[in-house]
Amino acid sequence: MARARHEPGDRPQTRLSDGTLAYIVPSGFTTGFELVVDGTPQSHVDLDDPTHLHFEYIARMGAVIDQLRLPRQPLTAVHLGAGAMTIPRYVEATRPGSRQQVIELEPALVELVKANLPLPRGAAIRTRIGDAREGLGRLPAAMHGAVDLLVSDVFSGAQTPAHLTTVELYREASALLAPEGVLLVNVADGAGMAFARRQVATVREVLPHVIVLAEVQVLRGRRFGNLVIAASPAPLPKEWLPRLMAAGPHPAKVADGAELIEFMRGARIATDIDSTPSPKPADSLFER
Repeated sequence: MARARHEPGDRPQTRLSDGTLAYIVPSGFTTGFELVVDGTPQSHVDLDDPTHLHFEYIARMGAVIDQLRLPRQPLTAVHLGAGAMTIPRYVEATRPGSRQQVIELEPALVELVKANLPLPRGAAIRTRIGDAREGLGRLPAAMHGAVDLLVSDVFSGAQTPAHLTTVELYREASALLAPEGVLLVNVADGAGMAFARRQVATVREVLPHVIVLAEVQVLRGRRFGNLVIAASPAPLPKEWLPRLMAAGPHPAKVADGAELIEFMRGARIATDIDSTPSPKPADSLFER
C-alpha cells in the first residue's frame, strides 16, 4: 500500500537550506507521527513505543540490529542522516546504554524533530551537523574499528545524493566498523533495479559479506521500493537468515550467496567520478 501524500497545513514545520518544506503530521495509517520532507514521508516515530517500526525497510533494519551481539547489549552506532531518528530511538529502547552519533546536514530539521518529537531522556545520542561524508571524517579517532552498527539512510527529498553512494564513501564507512560490525544501507529503486544492483556491487567491493533484504516484488524489480543492504567484514551468521525471514514484514526475501551474485551481475562499481543519485519515485507513489 502506498503512503499518503500529506499537506502541511498548520502542523509544525520548517524550511530547509534548499528551500524545501519539512513538517510533522500524525500518521494516517497507524499511531505516531510522520516527518515529511518536500512531500515525501521520510520517517515514522511512535513516542509511546519506539520499538514500533512502521515503514517496512526500517523494520527490516530493526530485524538485523536485533541479531547484533547479545540481546540488550549496548552498541556503538553511527547514523548517516537523521530524519526523525527512528533507528537511534529503536537502538536506545532495545539496547539501553548504547552510544550513538547522528550526522545530519540540516540543523533546522534537527531542531524541528527535537522540539516536537523529543528524544528519550538520558539517551546517549549526539547529533553532529554537516554533510554525512564530511562528518565521517570528523568522528573521533577512537571510533575507528569500534563501531558495531553504521546506518546510511540519507535522502535529499526523495533521492540519495550521488556522493553518498560511492565506493570511496563505503571505504570511509567500513574503516569505522568493528571486526564484526555491520553496515546497513537503505536503497530506493524501481523497475529493473539498475541503481540497487550497482549499490550492492559497490558495497561488496569494500565489504565481502553481504545480504539484501526486501519485499519479494521489489527485489525482482517489479515495483519501486526499498531494499536494505547489510554488509560486514566478518561472515554474517547463517542462523540469521531464517530469523530475518521470519521477522518480516511479509512477503519477505533475504538474498545471499549465488542469488546475490546473480542480482548484481554486470553492475558497475559506483565511484566519485561516475556515481548518480538514486532514482526519483513517481509522485503517485505517495498518494492513497
